[in-house]
Amino acid sequence: MTSGDTGSTDKMTKDTRRLILNPMSGEGDHTEQAHQLATDHGFQTVETERAGHAVGLATQAADDDVDLLAVCGGDGTVHEVVQGLVAADALEDVTLSIIPAGTANIAASALGIETVNDGFAAAERGDTRRLDLGTADGEPFVMSAIAGLPAAASTTTSGELKERIGTLAFVIEGLRTAREFDGLEVAVDAVAGDGEYAWQGEALCLLIGTLRHFTGENEPLNAQTGRLEVTIVDQMPPADAIAEAVERRLFSRETPHVTTIEASELEVVALEDEPVRFSLDGEHRKYETVEIGVQPRALRVCVGEEYSSGT
Repeated sequence: MTSGDTGSTDKMTKDTRRLILNPMSGEGDHTEQAHQLATDHGFQTVETERAGHAVGLATQAADDDVDLLAVCGGDGTVHEVVQGLVAADALEDVTLSIIPAGTANIAASALGIETVNDGFAAAERGDTRRLDLGTADGEPFVMSAIAGLPAAASTTTSGELKERIGTLAFVIEGLRTAREFDGLEVAVDAVAGDGEYAWQGEALCLLIGTLRHFTGENEPLNAQTGRLEVTIVDQMPPADAIAEAVERRLFSRETPHVTTIEASELEVVALEDEPVRFSLDGEHRKYETVEIGVQPRALRVCVGEEYSSGT
């Protein structure tokens, strides 16, 4: 092959592969490595310059007929990129590869991707899955919609605590940082597997996730069922909440103040004058009423070598 042919091939690869890089994610020490690996793997790189910028960059990538879009940042950056792909109606045309460089990197970890190198290796290998995508009043979320006490803690929970306790570590982190939390007065109406489900009262938190056993062990993501896992934690003293979280995680026991169902759609209504504060993949939103649903197998993502979809 001549050098001219090689250049043409390289250009074609870069035209169809793009990396959206958030240089401010995590500790900000990943930028040089990401740029080098992007070059090595034939990705054109664009950097975000402000909050929300990744939405427009993802939409532009779809308009430019990019078919493999990598995103290097945290869960919030992934959330923005998916927003952009949805806005461009490009979920069928674009494969997403997550390169973890944030604080928690929950979505990447659930896909079996732990490091920047892992992310590029997964993109190169090309092993993909089509995963469910949650929606909150039409806004997509990749992994979770969290309301109540842990919403503000969803982007600060330590990796060590989450590894030991699972995603209920969000609850524990919230209890540590906001012991005066007054509770969340809401009504929840859901379409569950066995019919309608209704709950009303004062909750410590509401956890809605596309992750398998979202409030249990930190294990590979299995968002391929067309259902959301919905967990309601009753308002209770902090010590009791921590004890029940640990009991569910370590001993797989049912506990009296934690209810978990699987639902295809639900409505959450605030019963107080204040709107309900949610965290969508770590991005904060407020709703007086919100419709939460799921788009089955809407998002195609690259998965790590150790990924297992489970049953």
